[in-house]
Amino acid sequence: MNKKEKILELLNKNSLVFTNIDKLFLFISSAMETSVEEVKKLFYQLVSNGDVFEIRKNKFITIPSHGYVKGDYSGTSKGFGFVKVKGMTDDIFIPANKTLGALDGEKVIVKIISQTNEGIDGEVVSVYQELKNIVGLVKIVAGNLFLDPDNKRILIDFPIVKTGMKLKKDMKVMARIVRTDKGKVKCVVDEILGMNDDVKTLELSLIREHNLFEEFPDVVVEAEKNLPKSISAKQKKGRLDLTNEVIFTIDGADAKDLDDAVSIKKFDKYYELGVHIADVGEYVTQDSVFDEEAYRRGTSVYFPTSVLPMLPKALSNGICSLNEGVERLTLSCIMKVDFDGKVIDYKICESVIKSKARLTYKEVHEALTENKLNEKTKDLVDDFKTMRELCDILEANQAKRGSLDLEIPEVQFVFDDKGMAVDITRRERNEAHKLIEDFMLLANEVVAKHFDKLKIPFVYRVHEAPTKEKVFALCDFLKGIGVRYPQVPDNITPSYFQEILKMVEDTNTQDVVNKMLLRSMQKAKYSNKDLGHFGLALVNYCHFTSPIRRYPDLTIHRIIKEWLHGKITPERKDDLDIFTFDSAEQSSECERNADMAERDVDDLWKAYLMKDRIGEVFEATISSVTNFGIFVTLENTCEGLVRMEGLPDDTYIFLEKQLKLKGSGNVFSIGDKVKVQLTNVNLHSRDIDFKVV
Repeated sequence: MNKKEKILELLNKNSLVFTNIDKLFLFISSAMETSVEEVKKLFYQLVSNGDVFEIRKNKFITIPSHGYVKGDYSGTSKGFGFVKVKGMTDDIFIPANKTLGALDGEKVIVKIISQTNEGIDGEVVSVYQELKNIVGLVKIVAGNLFLDPDNKRILIDFPIVKTGMKLKKDMKVMARIVRTDKGKVKCVVDEILGMNDDVKTLELSLIREHNLFEEFPDVVVEAEKNLPKSISAKQKKGRLDLTNEVIFTIDGADAKDLDDAVSIKKFDKYYELGVHIADVGEYVTQDSVFDEEAYRRGTSVYFPTSVLPMLPKALSNGICSLNEGVERLTLSCIMKVDFDGKVIDYKICESVIKSKARLTYKEVHEALTENKLNEKTKDLVDDFKTMRELCDILEANQAKRGSLDLEIPEVQFVFDDKGMAVDITRRERNEAHKLIEDFMLLANEVVAKHFDKLKIPFVYRVHEAPTKEKVFALCDFLKGIGVRYPQVPDNITPSYFQEILKMVEDTNTQDVVNKMLLRSMQKAKYSNKDLGHFGLALVNYCHFTSPIRRYPDLTIHRIIKEWLHGKITPERKDDLDIFTFDSAEQSSECERNADMAERDVDDLWKAYLMKDRIGEVFEATISSVTNFGIFVTLENTCEGLVRMEGLPDDTYIFLEKQLKLKGSGNVFSIGDKVKVQLTNVNLHSRDIDFKVV
């Protein structure tokens, strides 16, 4: 039990009421034999996270307890709202007069008022994490400036505090929310994003709406100036010297943050696979200015026109990037893998490498499949062939254990020299991608298994098994579209889903079954508990291989380094137990936000590409069916809605389990091919509308 858990246990066990909060801190300090200063720090962290709530003056309770819970508030255009609580199936309904002025997206504490078969009603009693920024359109009413939020679930227009900034009607801006002592809400404009009719302004608005920024704070920019350009002899001391080994990187042609390199050798009874990862923890130490900003960002975010990096360029593209021909510090996982694909021995160590070549996926793919060689690949082609041998063995094992390979197409935009989208294609995933993916996956598994055995606090990448309800819903859908499925076992395993995928392989329902199967599963996340990875059919898994762009990888790199140097004391374990929990929660939340931002921006550029094609007819596949129409996906991955009025005249019944709209003469089901005509495109809402031809 870590210190935060001990504080929560003390609050739970004792009905603690003190005349002032300092006496509460003294009591906890004495009970835990911990300094008052540390108790204060941990206590206020618990309050700011909504884990502790002051129910009345100097009376604190833990959340959840006493009928109070915490969750995420979602507003509606009608004024009432809902709160999603982790672990609860149903959302809590919040009447319009019980919201406490909470805004969509804020984190709140709720008192449950009633709970019946019809649902749960509650009242917001505290907003413990407020919105800081808001994006919207400048309006002028009677000579006064207001901000009309882009988020239409926020119903109020915010008065804009005048600061001398030159604002015009229909400008898109980002503003800071200011709450007065009397409960009124205003805003101060911090950034003018552009005019409302410019697609690049709309793109930047979406990025800001997700609280994402290109620029780093001044304190980070200043610290960046002091970073070294090369490694020193002192840093190399005590590391495994691999500078004379044949080690190389394989990445996308436009990648600049190269954080993983590989090496391969084949012996009489085994392969020696080396996975060498940039030692970012050497430069980004815990609680440094770089670390605080990386923790806040959580991940690099990738948009069609830009990348918002987790770390500044002097780190991500400079001293940490495994650039060709220069010495770099790394953490290496060097594995002996027998000819059955079993890891028979491994070493995890600090190392120093010198990449022999910076290769692209295309170059390696062409070398392997077309024997098309260049100056770099001609000397490495034998290594590529050895890599493919091992890769084939590993992939056979993945299939044998039930690992799921869901082929969900990714989009790739083509831009002109002015930065405007001109085309959209499916992103290529070739043989070279699979080599790197499989080797990184193996290193991630080995590292996770090692630290799980050591019982050292760690951050794992977990993917829990789907619920029985979701699996039965999937089976109802399969039955509705005429796909036979195996009987649902008591214990749901990845192999069960693998059987279903084999049944629809090379059929016209393959893509849609892939999507529905993905929807039935839980979302992968980070946790300091090693709960396994269902989709990969692995008992142990973590993210070790991308510390430049993912905070969980950086977290575990520093733990690995502490372990290598014998610094994991019982006291340090206690601290790490708290930190790994907080890091996993923060990283999961940042990842969800980044995913939504990337999807929103992709949808904007898809709408932009379709806006001049109104009236054209397209072949499409029905990707979803609702009680108000059908969603269709074009070959170029653009998705849009056919509303009821855009369907042939008929009286339709929505069959929810089968996801069908059934009329007297027409039936529309997921996976069906239809011809549709583009009728409308709205860039601001990113909506694309069709009608069935």
